[in-house]
Amino acid sequence: MNEFGQQQAEAFYQTYKDVPFDKIYTSTLKRTHQTIQKFIDKGIPWTQFAGLDEMAWGIYEGMENSEEVKQAYDQMMLDWTAGKLDLKFDKGESPIEVRERQLEVLEKLIENDDAKTILICMHGRAMRLFLCLLTNRDLCEMEQFPHTNTTLYKVKYDGENFHILESNNTDHLSELCEKD
Repeated sequence: MNEFGQQQAEAFYQTYKDVPFDKIYTSTLKRTHQTIQKFIDKGIPWTQFAGLDEMAWGIYEGMENSEEVKQAYDQMMLDWTAGKLDLKFDKGESPIEVRERQLEVLEKLIENDDAKTILICMHGRAMRLFLCLLTNRDLCEMEQFPHTNTTLYKVKYDGENFHILESNNTDHLSELCEKD
């Protein structure tokens, strides 16, 4: 995580440190742990789920954002929005494949969890797909969920359905944005 990411993580912590989280769930990828490390350090029970990992981008994983990569990405977004959810980059994952692994996590969270307030830290594309899953929206609607690093989505479960109470809240980043 770069210096700006560390500043975003600190801003998130300072804003939400007094929320009485019962549990923390993250992906298995290091940057989610780094983002919420101070919450983990408070002793809040923490579990990692590979099902919350970012979508695998295959041959484009970790590549510089060249014109070729941007065009491939833009085309894939158009295809997914058009409902071609089985498409994926070579050696990558499709939205349908990500949903399948996220469903396993969601079932565990609902069946085995008596926690009232949970902090989940995950990645942008995976988060959009997870929000579709939680709100029973078609995966082709994933772009309806905006995303910024360390954004907050506040979601409530009423025993049957999930409801989004806050969407893409970045108020905690306002001072960082003013510095830029």
